[in-house]
Amino acid sequence: MSNEQKIVPQIRFAGFTDDWNQRKIGDYFSERTERSGEGELLSVTIGSGVVKFKDLERHIISSKDKSNYKVVKKGDIAYNSMRMWQGSSGHSEFDGIVSPAYTIISPNGQAHATFFAHLFKRPDMIQTFQKNSQGLTSDTWNLKFPTLSNIVIYIPEIEEQIKITDFLSGLDNAITNQKRKLDGLKKLKKAYLQKMFPQVGESVPKVRFDGFDEPWKVQRLGDLAEFSKGSGYSKNDLTTEGVPIILYGRLYTKYETVIQNVDTFVNMREKSIISCGGEVIIPSSGETSEDIARASVVSHAGVILGGDLNIIRPNSDVNPVFLVITISNGQQQKELIKRAQGKSVVHISNSDLMEVTLLLPSYTEQYIIGNFFTNIDIQLTAQAQKLKQLKKLKAAYLQKIFV
Repeated sequence: MSNEQKIVPQIRFAGFTDDWNQRKIGDYFSERTERSGEGELLSVTIGSGVVKFKDLERHIISSKDKSNYKVVKKGDIAYNSMRMWQGSSGHSEFDGIVSPAYTIISPNGQAHATFFAHLFKRPDMIQTFQKNSQGLTSDTWNLKFPTLSNIVIYIPEIEEQIKITDFLSGLDNAITNQKRKLDGLKKLKKAYLQKMFPQVGESVPKVRFDGFDEPWKVQRLGDLAEFSKGSGYSKNDLTTEGVPIILYGRLYTKYETVIQNVDTFVNMREKSIISCGGEVIIPSSGETSEDIARASVVSHAGVILGGDLNIIRPNSDVNPVFLVITISNGQQQKELIKRAQGKSVVHISNSDLMEVTLLLPSYTEQYIIGNFFTNIDIQLTAQAQKLKQLKKLKAAYLQKIFV
């Protein structure tokens, strides 16, 4: 024991001074090999760990005969043998059964399973799992328990494991609560979108602001705006500073109803298309029709509008924010999806957009509706940022309170 390598993490809780010991995972876990066809069906996910299958939005595709399924007990760790290198593992809070593709490990008296569940999610640990997975390609990589059990790790005594787990569980609860707030706000927005725009065959919505009772009018988008195309820039043209530019990919990766801040730049070329503020932009190509059936308002002037963007400049009868909301949701979005053409790459042109029909209220009502949803989007952005910060905080602690 005198030759053991010992080490300590960067951050420790008060009262713990002993060095962490070098051990093998197999010193703390044994493989559970019980089989049963009876019990709650569970699944292991990368994001949420062990969950009840009924809580997933999936259809059961396994056979009715589950006699060979593996037993999971509360407190076990289950992992996908072929996806451990992607982080597909978790501590189970349930008794149940899982597919034979999973490996189940049961902790001994010196292991706090949730501590190890957090440890197994660390990027360096996942990289270790990848290195130890057997197989020629990522599709066949497999990490069985005999190999897992020989992986060397640094571990404190169980009292410190519990202290670390309690701290991280507090962060997890904060993340879960924040995610619920965000999901609840998203559901609220979706409900308002359904109720504040007319349904098929109707000319008025179910919910309206006070003072508005006139029916909405059907109009052709081509009669309400001017159309043009963005100019050709690509990711290769981006620089660390210069003139701000919006590339069409932003509408997929960082979608916003109103684009306020642009953090990508290029050296401007001649004949570039520059925003005046208030333009509505729609991708002209994408991998799916759903990709291009979305729009954003460019709020500020002086922004270059890159290639593969359809540009709509609505006239004074149309509020740009309202236009974005109505063609990115409901009936109008479905119409855009139908007009998109192509297989491997889907396209939509300005001539297609011109033929889209809209249901429009008065400009004043458009403005109020647009402002209402803009405020919801501001709240969504703030809540999403809080969630991102909590996850970032947890990731930082995972680096510093483990070895």
